[in-house]
Amino acid sequence: VNKGAGVHAVTKALGLKQNQVICVGDAHNDLAMIEYAKLGVAMENATEGLKSVADYITHSNQHDGVAHVINKFML
Repeated sequence: VNKGAGVHAVTKALGLKQNQVICVGDAHNDLAMIEYAKLGVAMENATEGLKSVADYITHSNQHDGVAHVINKFML
């Protein structure tokens, strides 16, 4: 079990498609979730390994990185 499997289960339960999913993370345990999402986002302060597989890198958690993703891709 990993975060990618969890996001997949929630996506399915909500009747969403994988191409509707955005995931944001900062550490190695977020890797499967970032790979699963249509848009996988790494925080600026994420591990280098996670940033290398992310589709987009947002601001750090100290600089409202998740809010930036919401404003850029959802609103």
